[in-house]
Amino acid sequence: MATVECRSIRKAYGAVEVMRDFDLKIADQEFVVFLGPSGCGKSTMLRMIAGLEDITGGDLLIGGERMNDRDPGDRGIAMVFQNYALYPHMTVRENIVFGLERAGVAKGEIDTRLAPVVEALGLQVYLSRKPTELSGGQQQRVAIARATIKTPEVFLFDEPLSNLDAKLRGSLRVEIARLHNDLKTTSVYVTHDQLEAMTLADRIVLMKDGRIEQMGTPEEIYQTPQTLFAAGFIGTPNMNFLELNAADDELTDGAVRLKSPFSVRPGPVTVGIRPGAFKLDDGAASLQGVVERNEFHGETRLVTVRVNGNDVNVAAPASGRFKKGETVGLVVDAQDLHLFDPATGKRISG
Repeated sequence: MATVECRSIRKAYGAVEVMRDFDLKIADQEFVVFLGPSGCGKSTMLRMIAGLEDITGGDLLIGGERMNDRDPGDRGIAMVFQNYALYPHMTVRENIVFGLERAGVAKGEIDTRLAPVVEALGLQVYLSRKPTELSGGQQQRVAIARATIKTPEVFLFDEPLSNLDAKLRGSLRVEIARLHNDLKTTSVYVTHDQLEAMTLADRIVLMKDGRIEQMGTPEEIYQTPQTLFAAGFIGTPNMNFLELNAADDELTDGAVRLKSPFSVRPGPVTVGIRPGAFKLDDGAASLQGVVERNEFHGETRLVTVRVNGNDVNVAAPASGRFKKGETVGLVVDAQDLHLFDPATGKRISG
C-alpha cells in the first residue's frame, strides 16, 4: 500500500516558518497535484516527502511507516526534477539504468525492466546517444524513464514540464498520465500551471503561503471555489470580481443589478463571474458596458467590457463582431454567480 500521509507537517528556516500544520492523506494509486503560485511551499513539501528537506515538526508516513528520519533511498520513492539532472558523459541507456546498477541489480533483470520503459516513452532509437544530442522533451523522457525503471511505490514530480514548449508539455502530460495508470503507483506532482493540474489530477491541493487553501477534484475546485484566492487562481480566463451590495434579492451598486442566487444578509458582497457565464443581450441586460478590447483566441474571443469603472472579461464566440467603443448588454444567470465575503474572502453559501 503506497499511501502518503502528512500529519501536521511544519517547516521552518530558523525563526521563519514556511509550512504550518500541513495535513493530507493521499490514497494508494491516487494522482495528487500540489498547485499554487511561486513561494507557496509546494516544492518544499514535495522535497520533505522525498527526504531532501528536513521536517521541522509533524509526521510523514509512506505505506503506514514513519519516514521523518529515513534516507531518501529508503523511502520507496522516485523523483523527476525540472532540470532533468542527467549525466552528460553517459548515454541515454546508461543514465536510465545507472541507479539499478548501483543497487546491484543483475544485468538480465535490468534488461527485462529496460525494454518496456523505453518503449512506453519512445526512447528505443536514442539509447546510444548522449543527453546533449537530445531535445529538451527527449531529455525529460529520459529522466522519467530513469525514475520509472526503479518501479517505485511513490512517484514525485517537481514541475517536470516547465522548461518545455506548449506542444511538448501537452504530449508529455499524456505520457505521464498513461504511465501512472499503467504502473498503478501513487503520484505527487508539483506545478504552478493550472492546466497541468486540471488535466492530470485525481485531486488538487491548492496551496497559499505554506498552507492548504482548498482540496478537491478539479471539477470541485473550479465549480465551487471556497475562497477568493481559489476563485481567482483557477480558471482561464480569470474570474471577474465585482464589489456589490446585497439588498433584498438583488446584488447592486446602482448601475449594476444582478439577481442573487439565494438570500444574502444585507451588506457588501464580492461577486465572482466566469467569463464564459456571460451572454450578450441588449434587451434583457443585467449590466451594460463599453467594449475596450477584443482579443481573437481562435475558437473564442476575449472581449474586455468597461462596466461602471470595472473591466469585465467576456468569453464570446469567435464569430462575434465587437467594435471598440460600442455599448453592449450582458446577461448572467443567477446560478452562475459566486458570492464571497469581502472581509474574510470565504465563500457565501445559500
